[in-house]
Amino acid sequence: MSDSNTFDSFDYFIEPLGKHHDRASFSCGVESLDRYFKQQAGQDARKRVAAPFVLVEKNSSKVVGYYTLCATSIKIDELPIEIAKKLPKYSDVPATLLGRLAVEQNFRNKGLGETLLMDALYRSLLSEIATMAVVVSAKDDKARSFYEHYNFIRFPDYPLRLFLPMTTIAAMFE
Repeated sequence: MSDSNTFDSFDYFIEPLGKHHDRASFSCGVESLDRYFKQQAGQDARKRVAAPFVLVEKNSSKVVGYYTLCATSIKIDELPIEIAKKLPKYSDVPATLLGRLAVEQNFRNKGLGETLLMDALYRSLLSEIATMAVVVSAKDDKARSFYEHYNFIRFPDYPLRLFLPMTTIAAMFE
């Protein structure tokens, strides 16, 4: 690594969570995210209710971050009117839920949160299952600001729930 704020993407890789990954030592500093990763993520993967992906440091095989994806839906009347009017008149539209995203405390400020987010968005875009957006529920204002930096849009009635239209995601990767 050239400095504390940058990293060489070749130093890390992202893959689906497996039995060989050490989850016990992971600590992002948010108790609910740590507990989920240590106790629930493997079960969710096996039961196919969430797809956890891990960011691994190549030289140590240490898990330094993770995120989860799963299917969800958005009630059409929860979307901003200018977006809803462009969609079919269904009561719900399909979406992808970015359920959790966390970076190990000792690996913060290296751009790894962005790396995880971009990987999650790209995997969502490549999915053969149609979804109109990626949805997140931010834990707090700081997390909401992180997502808003990447153009996520707030749901009008839910200030910590945001979405990024798949058309925007597609344009990001063109």
